[in-house]
Amino acid sequence: MNIVVLIGIIITVATGIPVYLQMRRHPKGLRILFFAEMWERFSYYGMRGLLIFYLTRHFLFDDATANGQYGAYTSLVYLLPLIGGALADRYLGTRKAIAYGAVLLVAGHCLMAVEGSPAKQFLVHDGARYEVLSGETPRVVVDGNSYRYSSAGNGGIAVAGLPATAALPATLTAGSYSTVEERDPFFLSVFYLALSLIIMGVGFLKPNISTIVGQLYKAGDPRRDPGFTLYYYGINLGAFWAAILCGLLGETVGWWAGFGLAGVGMLAGLIVFLRGKVHLEGHGEPPSPALLAQPVLGLLSREHIIYIGGLLGVGLVWLLVQRNQAVGLLLAAGSVIVLGYVGWYIAARCQGRARMDMILALLLIAGAVVFFTLFEQAGTSLNLFADRNTQLPDGFTAAQTQSFNAGFILLFAPLFAMLWAWLGRKNMDFDPVVKFGLGLVQVGAGFLVLVWAAGFADTDYRLPLIFLALAYLLHTTGELCLSPVGMAEITKLSVPALVSTMMAIWFLSSSWAQYIGAFIAEHAGTETLGGQAIDPRAALETSLGVFNVIGWVGVGSGVFFFLISYLWPRRAA
Repeated sequence: MNIVVLIGIIITVATGIPVYLQMRRHPKGLRILFFAEMWERFSYYGMRGLLIFYLTRHFLFDDATANGQYGAYTSLVYLLPLIGGALADRYLGTRKAIAYGAVLLVAGHCLMAVEGSPAKQFLVHDGARYEVLSGETPRVVVDGNSYRYSSAGNGGIAVAGLPATAALPATLTAGSYSTVEERDPFFLSVFYLALSLIIMGVGFLKPNISTIVGQLYKAGDPRRDPGFTLYYYGINLGAFWAAILCGLLGETVGWWAGFGLAGVGMLAGLIVFLRGKVHLEGHGEPPSPALLAQPVLGLLSREHIIYIGGLLGVGLVWLLVQRNQAVGLLLAAGSVIVLGYVGWYIAARCQGRARMDMILALLLIAGAVVFFTLFEQAGTSLNLFADRNTQLPDGFTAAQTQSFNAGFILLFAPLFAMLWAWLGRKNMDFDPVVKFGLGLVQVGAGFLVLVWAAGFADTDYRLPLIFLALAYLLHTTGELCLSPVGMAEITKLSVPALVSTMMAIWFLSSSWAQYIGAFIAEHAGTETLGGQAIDPRAALETSLGVFNVIGWVGVGSGVFFFLISYLWPRRAA
C-alpha cells in the first residue's frame, strides 16, 4: 500500500471519530451539506492539484503561460458565484442552484478525463527542428537518436553524448535556440470546454451551499462558528483524499485516471445532496415559486430560461478562460458593479448597527484578498516548487503534497472548533479582525520558512520535504484563524436581503486573489524544456526571491490588522 494512502487512512480515522461526535450536536442538515461539499471539493481539488502539471507537462505550456491559464480558470471559478448567488437570492433559491451547478460540474469533470494526445515540442536551432522527448530525464532527438540534456548555466543547455558530426552543437547558449509546440486543437478545445463547465457549475453551487449552512442556525446560536468549522473539515476531507488519490493516479497511471476519479467524486456529491433534501428543514427553497414557474417565452418558464442561460454562458466562459487579460477586465467590471450596488445599499437602506456590520464584513473581505493571494500559491508556484526543488520520497508525487494543507485541517479543525466554542462560552473569543491578523501573519511566515531553509538545499537544489510541510502547516493554522471564521462572519453580519450576494463577494475576494496570485506565480516561474526546469538552481533562486517578498507582505498585512482591531469597536455578544 502507498505510504501516503496509509497515513491518510490513519489521519481520517483518528480525526473522524471526534468530528462525528461533535456533529451529533448540530442540525442533521449539516451532515448532508458536509458530505455533499466533501465530494464536490474532492472533485475540484483532485483536478486542481494536477492542473498546473497537466498544462506544463501534457500541453507543454511554459511557466508564464501555464500560470496565466491557471489564474484565468481559478479567477472565473470564484467570479461566477456573483451570478449564481444573485440568481439564487432572486429566483432559484439555493437548493435548485446547487443541484444545477452540481450537474454541470459532473459533466465538466468527466470531460477532463478526455485526455487526448500529448503536445510535441521541438528545439529550433539555425532553422532546424529537433524533437524534445518529455519525461523525468528529458532528451532531444538528433539524427534519429535521443540524447540527454542538462543545464549549462545562464539559461543554456548542454547535450551529452552528441557526436562531433551532429548538426546540433553540444552546448547551446541562451538565445541561440527557441522552442515550438504542436498541440491537437480538438483536444485543447475539449479541455477548455471542460474547464468552462466546471467554472459555471461552481458559480451556481459554491456561494449557495455555504449560505444554507448559515441558515441552519438561528441568530445567536453559539453552535454557528463551530458548525462552520466542522463544515470546513468536510471540505478538507474531500481535498485531502483528492490530493492523495487523484494526485497518485494522475502522475503514475495517466491524467485521464486522476481527472476521471475527480468526476466520480462529483457525481457522489450530487447524489448525496439530492437524497438529503428532507434534512435541510425547508431551507434553500425559491423565494417566490410562482415567479419562478411563470412563463416567459411561450412554454419556457423563468426557471427554464435560467438553466438555458447557464448553458449558453458556458460558451462565453470558454472564450474567457483562454484569455487571462480579458478575465482581469471582467473581474474589475464585476467588482465595480457589485461593490457599487452593495455600497449604495449600505448608504441608502442600512442604518446604525446594520450599517456598521456590513462595513465590517467588507473590511474582512479585503483582508481575505491578501490572505488568499498568498495561500493559493499552493496550486501554482508551491506545486511547481514541490516538483522541482523539493526532496520527494520514492512513491510520493508532487501533486500529493497538496494533501498537506488538507491533512493538517483534518488534524486541527476539531481542535479549533472546540477552542472557538470554549472561548465563546468564557466570553474570551478574539475579535474577527484579530483572527484575520493571525491568519495573515502565519501565511506570510510559511513562505519565509522556505526562504530561511535555503541553506539546507542539496546538490540538486532541492530542500528537504519537512520545510515544505512546515510552510503548509503555518498556512493551515492561518487558514483556520481566517477562512471558516470569515464565512461565518459574512452570514452573521450581512443583512438578510444580501446574504448570498455577500457570500458571492467573499468568493470574489478569492477571484482577485487567484488573478493576482497567478501574476505572482508567473514571476516565480523559470525556463523549461520538455515540461521540466532547465536550471534547477535558477528555479530555486527565483522561487525563493518571490517567496521572500510575499512572505513579508503577509506578515506586514497581519500587523496592520492587529493595529486596526484596536480602532474598531468590538461588537456586542
